[in-house]
Amino acid sequence: MKRTVIYLFLTSLPWLATGQDKVAPRKIKENFWYKNSIIYNLEIGVFKDSDGDGRGDINGLIQKLDYLKMLGVDVIWLAPFQPSPGADDGYDVADYYGIDPKLGTPGDFAELMHQVKKRGMRVIMDLVINHTSDQHPWFQNARTSKTARYRDWYVWSPAKPRDGNKGMVFPGVQKTVWTLDTTTREYYYHRFYKFQPDLNFMNPEVMQETQRIIGYWLNQGISGFRLDAVPFIIEVPKTGSEKPKLDFSFLNDIRQFTQSRQADAAILGEANVEPKENVNYFGKNGEGIQMMFNFFANQHLFYAFATGDVGSFKKAMQETSQIPQSSQWANFLRNHDEIDLGRLTDSQRRKVYEAMGPDTNMQLYDRGIRRRLAPMMGNDIRRLEMAYSLLFSLPGAPVIRYGEELGMGDDMRLKERLSVRTPMQWNGTKNAGFTDADSAFRPVISTGEYGFEKVNAERQWRDESSLLGRIAAIIQMRKACPEVGLGDATILESGSDDVLAIRYDYQNQSLIIVHNFSEKPRKVTLAVPGAGVKLYSLFGSAADVEVGNDRLAVQLPAYGFRWYRAGRLIP
Repeated sequence: MKRTVIYLFLTSLPWLATGQDKVAPRKIKENFWYKNSIIYNLEIGVFKDSDGDGRGDINGLIQKLDYLKMLGVDVIWLAPFQPSPGADDGYDVADYYGIDPKLGTPGDFAELMHQVKKRGMRVIMDLVINHTSDQHPWFQNARTSKTARYRDWYVWSPAKPRDGNKGMVFPGVQKTVWTLDTTTREYYYHRFYKFQPDLNFMNPEVMQETQRIIGYWLNQGISGFRLDAVPFIIEVPKTGSEKPKLDFSFLNDIRQFTQSRQADAAILGEANVEPKENVNYFGKNGEGIQMMFNFFANQHLFYAFATGDVGSFKKAMQETSQIPQSSQWANFLRNHDEIDLGRLTDSQRRKVYEAMGPDTNMQLYDRGIRRRLAPMMGNDIRRLEMAYSLLFSLPGAPVIRYGEELGMGDDMRLKERLSVRTPMQWNGTKNAGFTDADSAFRPVISTGEYGFEKVNAERQWRDESSLLGRIAAIIQMRKACPEVGLGDATILESGSDDVLAIRYDYQNQSLIIVHNFSEKPRKVTLAVPGAGVKLYSLFGSAADVEVGNDRLAVQLPAYGFRWYRAGRLIP
């Protein structure tokens, strides 16, 4: 009997070998916190003042954490809060290891991290390492002599390169990327303003210091970094201003070092690049940075908003759809900078200007618009709600800018990008409840349809029909739909130039989301094979629908949208 059992076992081995030539399927995407997180971007200095000096501070942010929790925020992305002269709103860092004393103390920051963690949220911070302030002690030392201790931490040239007037980040404002240092009579390199000299990442000491900075802030409780100006960090110095050589191995190295200190820490990269370049940043197998802003799709999205034609946006979505399983896009409507339209054609960009920023004062750097979303959309709550429904239904993690959930306006009197960085409008009292001081360090929007008496968090929180109420409801819907962040997305043919339909499939469940970009009602028919016989409406008063012959007919009001789950209401 024993021999028979052994014989049967041995004869089954070839079948086992041929029938199971792969290990069991792995769940990868589900393990990363950033896949489905709601990210909220804010600047401490304009969020809430707690001590009456007219400027926001860390303790003021702590006071408002429950507001962010109620809104549904998972991750707070903090703009630079380190010591800085403030010439570029904090992006000119003068000390990578400190807290700007105008915003608080290291003890205040420790308390912030404790309170955030207690509420089940995370914090990521801006990591601005492409350049320093010219007031940073490193640069102050570097310009004392050609043999100074920190001289080679920056990029120098004895003569101004011939392409020195090309490759500026801020064309029209910035004249050159090389500026003469009057002390040593050599030129230093700066992709950004002349008071922001670029660090030299070919220098091993600069790399080591960057690792110390990352390690330091991870030890303070940070969960990740928004890496500023990624393509400029990885430039090989003196290989040209327009098309320099790039060393992408840096991204793999910084990812590995970061995770060696904290396994689940994530890096969100600012890299406005063509789709064909994405693999260089994410890595072929996801070994690069984990997240990137989808600037390419965003530009075509604004063309769709301006014209109602979703064709180029659908194409952009398809061109950016293939990324590694461990990677993720960060989608946004507004960020802290201008709406960059530089990758649109001249004709497309002109149409967006005409619809959303017709005055030259609303435009910036010959490529973008320096307005908030509500003014760009004529403060039409139908368009705004549709836009945010779309944001929270796009493949990737949604990022929302402070005040956008209220439909805040902009201040065109402020220079460049400061127009969209005005103080948060909390209530209808003096200075919008932002500060008890006689005046804020930066003007609060106080007049017109976007003035704080009309647009503020307290007023809207009591009104479910307000923009804040609607966005909070959309966020809760997104949290109930893991298909969006984890599923496979397919763009469905709607038969209409101004209707976008996306289907998500994840773990034997399907989600279908439809948006109308037109100011007129639209009726579309979608092919939904295998979706099930019934689609449950997940949002608003829309009715459940039956699918006949694998076809779904959807009636959409002007700027309307629908979210449906196939087969069952609750996943």
